[in-house]
Amino acid sequence: MLDILGKRYLYFALSLVLIVPGLLILLLGGGMNMSIDFTGGSLLEVRFDSGTAPQPADVIALYNEMGITDVTVKTSGTDALLIQSTFIDDETRIALMDKMETQFNDTITLLQYDSVGPSIGQEVTSRAGLAIAVAALGVIIYISLAFRGVANAFRYGVCAILAMIHDVLIVVSLAAIGGKFFGWQFDSLTLTALLTVIGFSVQDKIVVFDRIRENSAIFRKISFETLANHSIIQSLGRSINTQLMTSEFMLLALALFGGVTLREFAIILLVGLLSGTYSSIFIAAPTLVIWENKEWKTWFKKGNTSAA
Repeated sequence: MLDILGKRYLYFALSLVLIVPGLLILLLGGGMNMSIDFTGGSLLEVRFDSGTAPQPADVIALYNEMGITDVTVKTSGTDALLIQSTFIDDETRIALMDKMETQFNDTITLLQYDSVGPSIGQEVTSRAGLAIAVAALGVIIYISLAFRGVANAFRYGVCAILAMIHDVLIVVSLAAIGGKFFGWQFDSLTLTALLTVIGFSVQDKIVVFDRIRENSAIFRKISFETLANHSIIQSLGRSINTQLMTSEFMLLALALFGGVTLREFAIILLVGLLSGTYSSIFIAAPTLVIWENKEWKTWFKKGNTSAA
């Protein structure tokens, strides 16, 4: 039988390798690169009918001439620009577009315009944190009730939350790395991807834990680690195949061909759902086994062989 749980500490080390770089970027780089959805500001997407957009530096200079600061510009194809700045009203937006048409001698089509005030951005941030906290509490309560016939049912809920936190950290690390090297921003779509990852993550963990619960009533004379390992193998094919067929192929296509506005969302969701499947098998169940075996009591003893 495939011994998955025997190498559990290697899986934990792999997760640290994936998570730590992003967290270091957050700590040393001043935090997440937040979008106007959370900080407040304006986002303008315009297309230049000539087919060639001006250089971002020229657009930033034009904004600065009008007294608008904190401007970032990203290209969207060859003929469009995504321009983010501090908050501007409709009157200023119209004046900006007129000046761009005059200065760049081109006709401009408005594709998207979003403005969020600073107070609204702060409210969205606080509610996002509250949503994640409520989701975590709901998971613990649900699993504790659903597994009440199993000894130490509360542990299943806590281990599911720990694995869910692992998936959240993977997403946050990816967003931080993308923000550092590719100019990604944490916006409402990223938050949507994060909450979706939480939902799918918990669902897959319940499937694995439910198989452990079923087998615990059948295989009463084997160790808990062997029981958990057998349960993981039984649910392995279902977890991987379901995830690939229902979401990953679609998200991969969306990341490759969905356009610049959806690419970050698709990549983050793609990686997050992969992390959810990974953590269900290699994080949640191994953590439960460590807790059941109380392995932390031997971690710092000389000649420790518990991880072998």
